[in-house]
Amino acid sequence: MPRNSNTFSLPSPSTWWQQVLHRAVHRMWHGAQRAGAVTAERPGRLRFRSIGQGTRLAFPQGTVFGEPWIELGEHCIIAEQVTLTAGMMPGLDLGPDPVLSLGDGVVLGRGSHIVADARVTVGRETFCGPYVYITSTNHSYDDPDLPVGKQWPRSAPVTIGPGCWLGTGAVVLPGARLGRNVVVAAGAVVRGEVPDHAVVAGAPARTVRSWDPERGWEPPLRTPPPVPIPDGITPGQLRALAEWERRADG
Repeated sequence: MPRNSNTFSLPSPSTWWQQVLHRAVHRMWHGAQRAGAVTAERPGRLRFRSIGQGTRLAFPQGTVFGEPWIELGEHCIIAEQVTLTAGMMPGLDLGPDPVLSLGDGVVLGRGSHIVADARVTVGRETFCGPYVYITSTNHSYDDPDLPVGKQWPRSAPVTIGPGCWLGTGAVVLPGARLGRNVVVAAGAVVRGEVPDHAVVAGAPARTVRSWDPERGWEPPLRTPPPVPIPDGITPGQLRALAEWERRADG
């Protein structure tokens, strides 16, 4: 059996010019990320209805249109390749009111999409993992003879309450209404109404855990609650503690 010359062989050292090129490419890319980020002070070509202080859209951005009908709260974190659209296509007059609103402190993970033809509201301090899809419009399929993509879509407003967590790949469909502090499991497909403090999972999503003021979580949580950070602890002290634990474990 012929031996592969690459089997168990070590990579040859890079030449000096490859190393220089490698460093230069990374420096240029980091520079482009810094320069291409969108903020209230540096909106670039994007003219949002409003963009709060401390909000940042990472570069490169995804598809963004209908900005005059998009309002972004303060201290939002919008990762790379996030799509934010208001209206079915660019250039439409959508009237006097906002169509897409993000509250203060909303986080949208890399590659997420919010497609707002009807009103979409995301409450403050809602966190979304990567590749979350939120839409107020969906294709209809009433006519069995017409391609689905050519049939007129149906739209319904979407409301996501404050303090929610949407896991990676979650989908929120038109007409969904999520309450406060709702957890949506990764890959779940949500439609309809979800009450406050519910945990939903599956496709279609169903409630798998809920909070009762008297009995607590039902069914009970399987993990102990995290230990809170004591008051007065500085970031430097936390880093030193983490380093001490790393050395102790090693």
